[in-house]
Amino acid sequence: MADSVGPGGGGPGDSDGRIIQTDLRNEMSRSYMEYAMSVIVGRALPDARDGLKPVHRRILYAMYELGLTSDRPYRKCARVVGEVLGKYHPHGDTAVYDALVRMAQDFSMSMPLIDGHGNFGSVDNDPPAAMRYTESRLQALTTDSLLEDIEAETVDYADNFDGSQQEPTVLPARIPQLLLNGSAGIAVGMATNIPPHNLSELIDGLLALISNPEIIDQKLMVLIPGPDFPTGGQILGRTGIRETYLSGRGSVTMRGVAEIEAIETPGRPSRDAVIITALPYQTNKAALIERIAEMVNDKKLEGISDIRDESDRNGMRIVVELRRDAYPQVVLNNLFKLTPLQSNFSAQMLALVNGEPVLLTLRKMLQVFLDFRIETIERRTRHLLRKAEERDQILLGLLLALDQLDPIIALVRAAPDVAMARTQLQNYHGLTAMQADAILQMQLRRLTALEADKVRLEHENLVTRIADYKDILDCRERISKIIQGELNQLRERHGVPRRTEILDLAGGLEDIDLIANERSVVLLTEAGYLKRMPVSEFEATNRGTRGKSGTRGQDEEAVKLFIGCNDHDTLLLFSYRGVAYALPAYRVPQCSRAARGTPVVQLLPIPRQEAITSLLAVSEFNDDADLLMLTQGGFIKRTCLSAFSNIRSNGLIAIGLEDGDALAWVRLSIPGDSVLIGSKTGMTIHFRLVDGELRPLGRTARGVRAMNLRKGDSLVSMDVLPTELADQIAASAEETSGSNEPSDTVAVEGPWVLVASASGLGKRVPVTQFRLQKRAGMGLRAMKFRTDADELVGLRVLGAGEELLLVSEKGVIVRTGSDAIPQQSRAATGVRLQRLDKGDRLSEVVLVPPESESDEAMTRSADFKALANNSPESGED
Repeated sequence: MADSVGPGGGGPGDSDGRIIQTDLRNEMSRSYMEYAMSVIVGRALPDARDGLKPVHRRILYAMYELGLTSDRPYRKCARVVGEVLGKYHPHGDTAVYDALVRMAQDFSMSMPLIDGHGNFGSVDNDPPAAMRYTESRLQALTTDSLLEDIEAETVDYADNFDGSQQEPTVLPARIPQLLLNGSAGIAVGMATNIPPHNLSELIDGLLALISNPEIIDQKLMVLIPGPDFPTGGQILGRTGIRETYLSGRGSVTMRGVAEIEAIETPGRPSRDAVIITALPYQTNKAALIERIAEMVNDKKLEGISDIRDESDRNGMRIVVELRRDAYPQVVLNNLFKLTPLQSNFSAQMLALVNGEPVLLTLRKMLQVFLDFRIETIERRTRHLLRKAEERDQILLGLLLALDQLDPIIALVRAAPDVAMARTQLQNYHGLTAMQADAILQMQLRRLTALEADKVRLEHENLVTRIADYKDILDCRERISKIIQGELNQLRERHGVPRRTEILDLAGGLEDIDLIANERSVVLLTEAGYLKRMPVSEFEATNRGTRGKSGTRGQDEEAVKLFIGCNDHDTLLLFSYRGVAYALPAYRVPQCSRAARGTPVVQLLPIPRQEAITSLLAVSEFNDDADLLMLTQGGFIKRTCLSAFSNIRSNGLIAIGLEDGDALAWVRLSIPGDSVLIGSKTGMTIHFRLVDGELRPLGRTARGVRAMNLRKGDSLVSMDVLPTELADQIAASAEETSGSNEPSDTVAVEGPWVLVASASGLGKRVPVTQFRLQKRAGMGLRAMKFRTDADELVGLRVLGAGEELLLVSEKGVIVRTGSDAIPQQSRAATGVRLQRLDKGDRLSEVVLVPPESESDEAMTRSADFKALANNSPESGED
């Protein structure tokens, strides 16, 4: 480090050429701090009192001096810029003109301070015309709220840059301009970014703070609910606003206004389109459109066929036309997620208080303004009091002269000059120098009786006004009432409705908001690979056909579990150890039928040796629903679904198991439902899920015995019947004898139980044939097998018009309608459901999920049908 500076680094007193020894570190530190404070105080940060930076204050004051009020003609902006440069602001003309332009833009300021005439730019970021073409004058609000009383000694003045002029250090603001129009600036080591607000709301907040200085922040934020941006738009949630108002820092999520509409085009059928009518604050419309077009070309934004700008003088209108196969809400969510149509306003409410930068809360900002306003009114009142007292003193002298008119006239006529007359008036009549001058300057017309009465009346009025001014200075309540009256007048003259809507919801878009809620099937192979395929991959075919392959067909890719779901559902995966894992359905990679899928261990932290034995799709976790669990050992229990709403990444214990037992089936149910359980030999048991039969248990409980099995038999399937079906069966059992083995049955309209065997045979049996029994019984026979090698593989409760997916162990899938399957009795052998290849077996029957979440199927009946399908390992003993 150098120990000294050269001749160029010397300070004052260096004229004789001496080198001043100084420490470079201290010199650099001092110089940089001086520069930093110069930028902070004199350029970049606004004053908390009037909310203006020096350049804005100088522009407004220069225009006021030029007489460019709202009721006067416009003047060229070049004239204003020249006035500001020549008198107050020794910087470039570009800086001054840019500041002037911004104060005239209605899309930049909530309440513009300058009335511009000409091209002052646009929301498309078009530049304004040159200053020689544009004209301007002050807005009425500026005159009423910022410059009123500026000549009443309300603020301090300071020398300009060359000492030839005086400029105000602050304007006598009547409104909190800092919050009204906000401010943005980058200083040295700090920055400010204050959002604009609504004038009427700010006035309401100020009035409340005046009435109750101890008002709590929550009530203050009810009156000032949040920023009000000039471009309108929406604010998502109140958390960021609350954080900003209470701490001075925060992030407010802004969103443009967009709606989905059907537009008509001549010669073409109507199409859906996203219509954007408002943008977030400080968003460039042209850049937004360009960004959307780029993302469409780069295939990052799907579903858009055209975009055009139809904005005109009546308002903004951007049309984003959608393709026919697009999901409008998904496209809109992607626009919010990937483009500036939704953005954040990072608030940093930093301003100068007593010449120092201070981070201000909402209450502190309003309090600083009120303190300044009180000081301003006191200074104005003292100024008016002084002027009134001076005038009254003159009037007292005139009254004295009128009372002693003849002696005074004689004295003046006898005086040799004006100075002697002034002196004699002071000496002989006890007048002051000011009163003596007023008498000497008095015109003869003031000697009439009418003029004398006017003087006496003016004196009486002045006495009243002087007493009133003194009362204002002595009474703080009078000042508060004056502030309240001025604020109410400004609200009546300049108040405008709120433009920005505040929505009571979170601002962030989750991944699920960007995914269409389509119908899908999720498939898990024996090797532990998971994949998701749209239902549309499998076209509906006739009963008994072979179907399409859902996997690669290799031996190690045999299908283990297969369920239907919607992409917005949550998948619950249950392992043989009784541990539950959670995974959003849309996060399972979507694959083609021939693809292998993704290993489960890559999607969830599941140990490789831990096998998944059951899948369940849940649309909503609520307290009314239960999880019904059945183990291979025949133990059953039900636990409240809400107990699984927050599953850790490493899983959650779902059931306590005995040694050698494993969890195999899980279904959704509600109290009052009934459960139908089938065994490998074709036996079924049906009992109610009520407290007397199967009461709810905790997560770690083992459960109770579900079914009494013969030697060599094992459980293979379980399904849940809703309460209304269980009641129907109970009523039917009272009307009939309920034969255990009926040979035939009368056709009914449903619902039915689909019974399917491993050989691909199946039938529909009316649910009324499965009478209700007590838990842990032997059950009833559900199917008669053609061969001893055949066995039961699935039971499904279904209604009329539903679609099924039949899945074989080798992954061949058939989609067919349930109406194509004939209705038979429990004793029948069924018909061919799927033509199987040699060595293949039917593994699972799955109901196709409903079309959309708006369908009736998304009600509780869908929960036990479409959202609760799962399967055990095929052929397990």
